[in-house]
Amino acid sequence: MQSQSEREKVQHLLRRFGLGASEAEVEFYGRGGYAKAVDRLLESDTHEEPVEFTDDYLKNNDGQVVGNPRFAQSVWYAEQMVTNRPLSYKMAMFWHDHFATSAQKVGNGPSMLTHMRLLRDHGLGHFRDLLLEVSKNPAMLYWLDNEINVKGKPNENFAREIMELFTLGEGNYTEKDIQEAARCFTGWTYAIRRGNRLVVARNQVPPPNSEFIFDEKSHDKGRKTVFGNAGDWMGEDIVGILVAQPRTAIYLTEKIWKWFVEPKPKVATIEKFAQIFRKSNLNIRELLQAIMLSEEFQSDGVRRTVLKNPYDFCVPMARQMGIGNQMVEAANAADDYQKKRRVMGMPNSLRQATTNMGMELLYPPDVSGWDAGTAWITTSTMVERITWGEELFVRNRRANGFGASAVFGTGDPAVVVDRILSVFDVTLAADKRTGLIDAAKKAAGGPVNARNANLVCGAVTKLLCSTPEFQFM
Repeated sequence: MQSQSEREKVQHLLRRFGLGASEAEVEFYGRGGYAKAVDRLLESDTHEEPVEFTDDYLKNNDGQVVGNPRFAQSVWYAEQMVTNRPLSYKMAMFWHDHFATSAQKVGNGPSMLTHMRLLRDHGLGHFRDLLLEVSKNPAMLYWLDNEINVKGKPNENFAREIMELFTLGEGNYTEKDIQEAARCFTGWTYAIRRGNRLVVARNQVPPPNSEFIFDEKSHDKGRKTVFGNAGDWMGEDIVGILVAQPRTAIYLTEKIWKWFVEPKPKVATIEKFAQIFRKSNLNIRELLQAIMLSEEFQSDGVRRTVLKNPYDFCVPMARQMGIGNQMVEAANAADDYQKKRRVMGMPNSLRQATTNMGMELLYPPDVSGWDAGTAWITTSTMVERITWGEELFVRNRRANGFGASAVFGTGDPAVVVDRILSVFDVTLAADKRTGLIDAAKKAAGGPVNARNANLVCGAVTKLLCSTPEFQFM
């Protein structure tokens, strides 16, 4: 049995590094205490998934896999609803913001889905490996124009962003470094497989069958000098040089700390954890472990201090209600692509909700990703947050037959309210709890029962989503 303090620490861990602190996940990860929860979460990328979202989920009514990114978006949201690997997906979200690549330009859904799954599958390893994989990904190559970076006409877009946004941060390189690095990446492009042949592509959105290729005839083989290092450098060499820069460990540690721990860290704190990161050869998993086990992360002062982005606002709520389990049952029962597409009701709702709140996954606003903190809260986006609390029950009952009484109970409205607060992992002051109970009584007109439970829970959760306390994790 977890002590209250241990349970609270596990909840904090799962809010920040998981996909919300559902009651079932708190119980599973927290067995044996907080340190065990950290171990289990760090190992969760090995967990078996309950369902695989195959190409059947990317098919239109005619049974054809389509390039429309909306289908890929739905699959990406769906995977996060059902996954047993919450840390992998939470890190993929961080890397999606870090390596911000958008379907606005890369308009092929399956290719964008491949890019996102790359972030998921490599996001906990060594940063050098992740950076190299991302740099060779067709979606990234097209996004930052490296497929037209050729000998004699170097394109500097990718070389600039790999320094400014991916490794060092603005101002920690020279224009000459960018120019020379661009020459190193000449010839890095993608090709389209046609039978047994690979055909180099230029100025073409990469289709699903595209893959990285080194086009040697387009590569500048001359001598280059980057950060004072001279040689006949290739793209892989530049990745190695950048990863070895002390500034890279600091830059990444600070971004990870601000995303997962607190928005305004002390310089000394970042330097301490950056040193751990450097000693591990930029092993992301080891950095996360050090952060999770640290006094700084476990302290009361950082709890409920990070403002939820739309993704962290919407996805955990749907998972906490058990809708992911419903989706798994429906997906496993579906025996053709048309039935499988019907599983996408909640993922489509999630896509629309986060988009209305200002965060559409697969569509970051620009190369620097999304703004954070209070940038998420405006008059219009706050209305969307409040509306989402009600739509979870009203729309989901219409689309999927979700019955709130099975999760939140029936009978005394006060008991149902306390159940809602427990499921959604929030504590409110007594007067605000009383306000929720009054809303439940008004909506129910008596005891809560199976017929009115969705209406009651929708009214209560709508009010809950308007509270300042619920905006933070």
